[in-house]
Amino acid sequence: MILDGTLSARVADIETLSPTLKRFRFAREDGGRFPVAPPGAHVQVTLRGPERVWRNAYSLVTPPDQRDRYEIIVRRVATSRGGSHFLHDVLKAGDTVELSAPASLFPIASLARRHILIGGGIGLTPFLSYLPALRARGAAFELHQFCAEDEAETFRNLLGDHEGTVEVHGSKDRSPPDLDSVLADRPLGTHVYACGPEGLMDAVAETALRLGWPACSIHRESFAPAAGGKPFDVHLAKSRRTIRVSAAQTLLEALETAGVEPPSLCRGGACGACLMPVLDGEPEHRDHVLSQAEKAAGRMIATCVSRAKSESLVLDL
Repeated sequence: MILDGTLSARVADIETLSPTLKRFRFAREDGGRFPVAPPGAHVQVTLRGPERVWRNAYSLVTPPDQRDRYEIIVRRVATSRGGSHFLHDVLKAGDTVELSAPASLFPIASLARRHILIGGGIGLTPFLSYLPALRARGAAFELHQFCAEDEAETFRNLLGDHEGTVEVHGSKDRSPPDLDSVLADRPLGTHVYACGPEGLMDAVAETALRLGWPACSIHRESFAPAAGGKPFDVHLAKSRRTIRVSAAQTLLEALETAGVEPPSLCRGGACGACLMPVLDGEPEHRDHVLSQAEKAAGRMIATCVSRAKSESLVLDL
């Protein structure tokens, strides 16, 4: 099934998992089936509030062959820029949302001899769709979930019984995990996947490289937080428009609010779908897509997370 544009879906059910975690189940408005989503896929959810629109990307937690519904799990964050607050406090069963086609930036390595999955907090979500796929393949795997002790039971319930292949590490004091014990003395061909806070993913990569892992065996889902910053103006050279980007907006959000519809996908600086040519001004790069040389050149910008160091930017848009 090829999905062109977005798909209208209904909120079938909302389940409270913990004081800060909710699971949202979506069904198609027309009663049909959703496209097949590969393990680790995410969808962009469009939420229309009375005064603004949010478009956020969330990992699907449903098995890849689950097509009668899609499910996501969202944490309500204290510093929410609106999306998680809207999902937790406003959205209700029966409401409609728009979903993009599923996209995967975090696939399972098909030739790996063994898979080590390392999650941190809500970073567990892409692995919930990995597990049934790995079991169906008969793959050798293990999952280590690191979290606060008071959330350990919630994550154990989400993971279920996996006969010793899954371990939840609850921490009282949020001390750094012992990654050496997880990653040392692994056979060649083992791949490691990390998703969670940037500090955890950096530590996994640094530990694996120090222990001699090849870089191609280390995978991470690097969705940079769309944080605000200093306000600036963006001038659109082709349409001759000037748009103000406020301290609380991303460049992408400011363009969308002004009625411009630039491309986007992950909205976390990971996929590059939103890259735009820069004609003038100095970008403040926050993405994981551009190389260091490309960032230094300053000719492209990921509008979903990056901003401006200069007072304004001129985009070829």
